Amino acid sequence: MPVNLTAPVAAQLLPVAGVSLGVAEAGIKRADRKDLLVMKLDEGSTIAGVFTTNRFCAAPVIVAREHLASGKPIRALVVNTGNANAGTGEQGMAAAKNTCAELAKLMGCDAEQVLPFSTGVIMEPLPIDKIVAGMPKAIANLKADNWFDASQAIMTTDIVAKAVSRQVQIGGKIVTVTGMSKGSGMIHPNMATMLGYIATDAAIATPLLQQMVTEATNQSFNCITVDGDTSTNDALMLIATGKSGALIDASNSALVQAVIFEVAIALAQAIVRDGEGATKFITIQIEGGKSADECRKIGYAIAHSPLVKTAFFASDPNLGRILAAIGYAGVEDLDVAALSLYLDDVLVAEKGGRAASYQEQDGQRVMQQSDITIRVALNRGALNATLWTCDFSYDYVKINASYRS
Repeated sequence: MPVNLTAPVAAQLLPVAGVSLGVAEAGIKRADRKDLLVMKLDEGSTIAGVFTTNRFCAAPVIVAREHLASGKPIRALVVNTGNANAGTGEQGMAAAKNTCAELAKLMGCDAEQVLPFSTGVIMEPLPIDKIVAGMPKAIANLKADNWFDASQAIMTTDIVAKAVSRQVQIGGKIVTVTGMSKGSGMIHPNMATMLGYIATDAAIATPLLQQMVTEATNQSFNCITVDGDTSTNDALMLIATGKSGALIDASNSALVQAVIFEVAIALAQAIVRDGEGATKFITIQIEGGKSADECRKIGYAIAHSPLVKTAFFASDPNLGRILAAIGYAGVEDLDVAALSLYLDDVLVAEKGGRAASYQEQDGQRVMQQSDITIRVALNRGALNATLWTCDFSYDYVKINASYRS
């Protein structure tokens, strides 16, 4: 089960004026599940995004980038689960473009005004006929207050849907920010999550919106890892409809950006809490580094270590594994005698070895918790980094061993 994470409450997910969402059961991988989502954007909306840096990126990623670069206003997004349309060559590109063209016919816009997204099994042909057949049902289901069903329609191995809403007052106007994401495994974003969509009814020009989504990504989705695998399909999109009447520019962007950050962080942490087979949610704080980059290197070395992750699953304070990960992180001039390692409030190591005050029962007490913080004080500078990860359990192997079945 997810670690201290519950499904969103539909009534608490606030509609964003100018965005409507419709879902359908298209039977892409299996019957009787929501697996197709259409998002309609009103005229005047702006959109920006970040995508996977995986060189083997999926066809819909390539097409979405091209359509954003065309400069035409985006009017619709289409998302399918059950099939990633990645590693599918020219056939996959044709399928992604055909998806956009078919939805454009139904929405009364150009194909370049549609962005496609896919998630699921890699290297399988996209069942375009099922997607096209499901589009009219999704369009008939379009509603502004459909974020809950939409968050379910983009799930793959997720156990619970992930969606949150926040509001803030700017210039006398109430601004709403609602977002959803999906992801559970194959999570080590080098841009975003597997799929994420955040919308606001503030009016934000595209260049500022792009800056906001990039910075939000770096504060949230680029700080999580489940298994160290960067997906072929990652995308995070930020939409601004302007319907609240709140006009945002560089002079007054701080408040809405803070709320976007809050939503993005909540969604990113939810992905880790719902990590495949996760039983522990682990916050890794690296403090006192010479650079943020070296802090992140050390944090990810800890977060990616199978030995560290399996020790946490077993609630075994075999904490020398953390020291080993710090040592191989690639910070060549690191003075290991100067750093301190804490497990929550327990000082574990200092001066290059076990802390004199450390007792095994103290480490055992912390390891039994479902939420745990690893804190490494490097004591060599003023820069910090915080990452979030989870443990590795038997279920992680089971889920991924049978993913295609």
